[in-house]
Amino acid sequence: MRKIRNLLVGTALAGALAAGVAAAPAASASTASATAATSASQALSRHSFGPYFSDFGGREDRGDRSYVRGFWGRSGGRYYLDFDLFDRDRDRQYSWLDVYYHNGSGWHFYNRYRTFGHSASKIFFNRGVDGFRFRVGEGSTRDYDWSGWHRF
Repeated sequence: MRKIRNLLVGTALAGALAAGVAAAPAASASTASATAATSASQALSRHSFGPYFSDFGGREDRGDRSYVRGFWGRSGGRYYLDFDLFDRDRDRQYSWLDVYYHNGSGWHFYNRYRTFGHSASKIFFNRGVDGFRFRVGEGSTRDYDWSGWHRF
């Protein structure tokens, strides 16, 4: 009797495991497709930009210019800017990034960022902001060798 009971329990256990293994790929496939759909919708709201370089003075090589690159997008109805600012030369002048935002009453200064080497930041603008712009420069006086404006 004991052998028959063990045989039945073993068969039931093997059947349960087989059913679980058969159901697992279907469950993981639906999870994977849901994850892919979520990633695709997030990818649509994230856009890369750059690198955008500063202007350069007469004595600088093009390879010595400061630059910015990163991503921008919308999250929760708000614009965001995720950037890296780089200073490629060793001339002890800062790399600068001026950020402005636009709303119903015009353009407004947001912040100025600076670095001697590398700086990374992520900005979330307030609701009601319908665009932003920035420029990158290099210098230590009022002459920063600014790039043109980059608007989004």
